[in-house]
Amino acid sequence: MNWMNKMERKFGKYAVQNLTVILLVCYGTGFVINMVYPQLLSYLTLEPGLILQGQVWRLISWIIIPPTGSILAFLFVLLLYYSLGRTLETVWGAFRYNVYIFSGIIFTIIGAFVVYAVTGGAVGYGSAFSTYYLNLSIFLACAAIMPNLELWIYGIIPVKMKWLAILDVVLLLPSLLYGNLAVRTAVVASLLNFLIFFLFNRNLQKFSPKQAARRQKFKRQVKRPENHYPGGAKHRCAVCGRTELDDSNLEFRYCSKCRGNYEYCQDHLFTHQHVK
Repeated sequence: MNWMNKMERKFGKYAVQNLTVILLVCYGTGFVINMVYPQLLSYLTLEPGLILQGQVWRLISWIIIPPTGSILAFLFVLLLYYSLGRTLETVWGAFRYNVYIFSGIIFTIIGAFVVYAVTGGAVGYGSAFSTYYLNLSIFLACAAIMPNLELWIYGIIPVKMKWLAILDVVLLLPSLLYGNLAVRTAVVASLLNFLIFFLFNRNLQKFSPKQAARRQKFKRQVKRPENHYPGGAKHRCAVCGRTELDDSNLEFRYCSKCRGNYEYCQDHLFTHQHVK
């Protein structure tokens, strides 16, 4: 996914930081609404027919509908997805995590409008499009990059992420096979982001904690003043001296084997002499 690298260089600074926390705050707001005035939730669902009639807030408001109505289950969801979401954001970086989450949201909205068109403008399928499957895509992503990470069920039973992910997929099969059109579309649309990221980008698979730590170190190293180099360049190769202003397609990386913060372009990253 070279296009993803290019997008991150150009638009990475606009990424929403701590997106997981924002999502959980939305769930918390929806949970409070459900407890105080549950009838209000019917005005927040993703209903394309009503959106086309002017209720445009439904394009966003469905995100705050909580995935569960039980207090204990809700607290469990908050703790679980805070941990999983923060893990993904740390491993991938804020920009890629933003793309992953927002693409899942956009695919879900598109799926709702597809159902609306296929059913001839029927209204009432909005409740099928919820954040449940979006949360599941977060869980599957963590299981894909860290399959051997253990979760402690009830605090006493250790279970590896890969087995829980397989169980979740198995539990989804009845919805895919026997659910109505809206349910099946919601499942597929919400998980398209997972399929696209992991089928077409092998670089996102099987990150180790050590790799995550290296990524965080790299992010700290690249935080330079805007005009660190002449002309406003942020990166410069320690061998050839080229910057991103010389060629917008150049990629720059720090060498973990060099002593000090030495940055190299893609042509010299693996061919330079290490600084000891």
